[in-house]
Amino acid sequence: MTKTELEIINFINSHENTLHAMSIVDIAFDTYSSPSTVSRAIRKCGLNGFNELRYRSGNKARSEEIQSMNELFNKTLIEAQAVHERISLTDILAVIQCLKEAHQISVFARGLTTYVGQEFSLKLQLLDYDVFFTDDPNIMQVKASKLKERDVLFILSLNGQTPELVSSAVTAHQKGNCVISCCCNPKSRLLSCSKISLVGFKHSHQAIKEFEVSSRIPLYMICRIIIDYMSTYS
Repeated sequence: MTKTELEIINFINSHENTLHAMSIVDIAFDTYSSPSTVSRAIRKCGLNGFNELRYRSGNKARSEEIQSMNELFNKTLIEAQAVHERISLTDILAVIQCLKEAHQISVFARGLTTYVGQEFSLKLQLLDYDVFFTDDPNIMQVKASKLKERDVLFILSLNGQTPELVSSAVTAHQKGNCVISCCCNPKSRLLSCSKISLVGFKHSHQAIKEFEVSSRIPLYMICRIIIDYMSTYS
């Protein structure tokens, strides 16, 4: 370790009882270093990063609220890491190429995933792409049947089993259009009728169990990666 990294570790050890209340920025400020240096020092100690350090600190503090919050942070981190590990960079680039060459991009989504689709569509429009978005099942089927030769169908679905989305994908696929599916189910029916599929990770945790509300973070992440690349390198 460098001298700065050793000072960071000494600081962490001397503030073990209050570490759960601190952020990585707080530690960097108090040690006259940077968040990246703090993260590097923690990793050299055999931990995966600051999140694991704070999680262990929370357990030592024996505070149920702190432990619960750490567990929630950890679930989000697991989702983000899983998406990063599972998504093929080649597939992402292939999706971007299809979108760039499209005459019009139709984005279909249902339920809570509608919000992901709306944001994704708006950002594509801001990048001057011709985008059509709908969450209406009747419009989906009609639109899918009327896609033109260079039109692309981009489908967002958490489970990838929504009947109207699958039906639209089948219709567009049979017509010869480029169908791109983005879901979190490796066994989704969408995969068989898609030219390119981006499959994220679905955590078993549900925010509101009564209504089976699952996180859409993986879908947001995938869409953000696509938009960020297109806005930066187009």
